[in-house]
Amino acid sequence: MMTRQKLTVLGATGSIGVSTLDVVARHSDRYEVVALTGNSRVDVLYDQCLQHRPRYAVVGLGADVAGLAARLRSAGLATEVLAGPAALERVAALPEVDVVMAAIVGAAGLQPTLAAVRQGKRVLLANKEVLVMAGALFMAEVKRHGATLLPIDSEHNAVFQSLPSNYAGNPAGAGVSHILLTASGGPFLEATLERLQSVTPDEACAHPNWAMGRKISVDSATLMNKGLEVIEARWLFNLSPEQIEVVIHPQSVIHSLVQYVDGSVLAELGNPDMRTPIAYALAWPERIAAGVAPLDLPAIARLGFERPDFVRFPCLALAYRALRVGGNAATVLNAANEVAVAAFLDGRIPFLAIAGIIAATLDAVPVRPMPDLAAILAEDEAARAVAIALLERQPA
Repeated sequence: MMTRQKLTVLGATGSIGVSTLDVVARHSDRYEVVALTGNSRVDVLYDQCLQHRPRYAVVGLGADVAGLAARLRSAGLATEVLAGPAALERVAALPEVDVVMAAIVGAAGLQPTLAAVRQGKRVLLANKEVLVMAGALFMAEVKRHGATLLPIDSEHNAVFQSLPSNYAGNPAGAGVSHILLTASGGPFLEATLERLQSVTPDEACAHPNWAMGRKISVDSATLMNKGLEVIEARWLFNLSPEQIEVVIHPQSVIHSLVQYVDGSVLAELGNPDMRTPIAYALAWPERIAAGVAPLDLPAIARLGFERPDFVRFPCLALAYRALRVGGNAATVLNAANEVAVAAFLDGRIPFLAIAGIIAATLDAVPVRPMPDLAAILAEDEAARAVAIALLERQPA
C-alpha cells in the first residue's frame, strides 16, 4: 500500500491553493492534507476543511479563530484553528509534513516558506516574491538544510522540465545558452499609451488566458509579473540577467523554452492551467493526471511571438534594472510594487502611475547589502514607507 505524502498548503484559498486541492482530491490515495491556511476568505477555508479534514487551519486574524473553530466542531471536525504569522511558520515546519505548497502572495509568504525550507521539506514554490526579496539567502538555506525546491510558476516549471535532470545550477556545464520566459502580454498587449491612462482595476484583472488573484492579475497587466519571474529565474537556475529573455506569446501554450549552445531549443507546452505544473511538482519525478484537457494544436492553429515593449510596459525594465543593481534593489522593487498595486486596486492612483511609484522608490532608497533576514525585512519595511510617502504626494 502506498504511503500517503502529508501536505501543508500555505495560501489554500487563493487560486494556486484551490488548484492544488483540486489535484490532491483526484489522488486521495497519494496525499493527505495536514494543514490549510487562508487569510480573510474564512468561508472558503471552512469549505476546504470540510472536504479535506486537515489537522490544522490557519486564518489571518485572531478574531476569526473562535467562529471558524465553532463551525468546524459543529460539522464534526477536530481541526485546530490558529491565527497569525507564527502559526503559518508552525504549520509549514510540522515534523509530520512532507510537502509544503508555498502559495501565499507577496512578502507575507517569505518567513513561512523559509520555515519549511529550514526543516528540509519538499517546497513547491508558487510565491515568486520569496526569491525576489531574498534570493541569495533563500537558496543558501535550501542548500544548507537539504530541502527540495520545485518551481510552480508555469514558466519556471517549464524551464525545470526542459533542463537536463542533472542540471545542478551549472548552465555552462549543461550546455545551456539562455532561457526564454514566455508572457501572454496580459489584457493590454495591443493597448495604446492613451488607452492605458484610463484602465480600471476590473479591466486590469480580466486576464485573457489565466484565472488568477487580483494582485497577480495587475502584475500581469503591467508585465511586472514577468519582471519578478526574471529575478526568480536568476536564483532558481543560477543565470545572469543576460541569459534570461522575455518573449511575448499571446496564446500561453508554450510556457517557456531553454536554448542550448548547439542551437537546440527545448520547450514545454500545455493548456494554460496551473494544475499541470502543480501536478508535476507534487508527483515529481513521476507524473500524475491533473484534470487538464489535452493540448489540441490543430485547434490552436497559430503560435505567435514578439518582443516586449519596454516603453508601454516599463515595469519589466525596472525589474531588469533591480536585478542588475543587486543588493536590496529587488526587495525595494517588490515592496514598492505591492504598495502601488494595492493603491491602484483601491482606485487611488491610475494604472500608469504604478511604474512611476516603483521607479521613484528605487531612486529614493540607497543600494545596500542584505546579509541576513533581519536586513531583508528592514529594507522591505523602509521601501514600503517610501512608496507610501510618494503615494501621498500623488495628485488627487
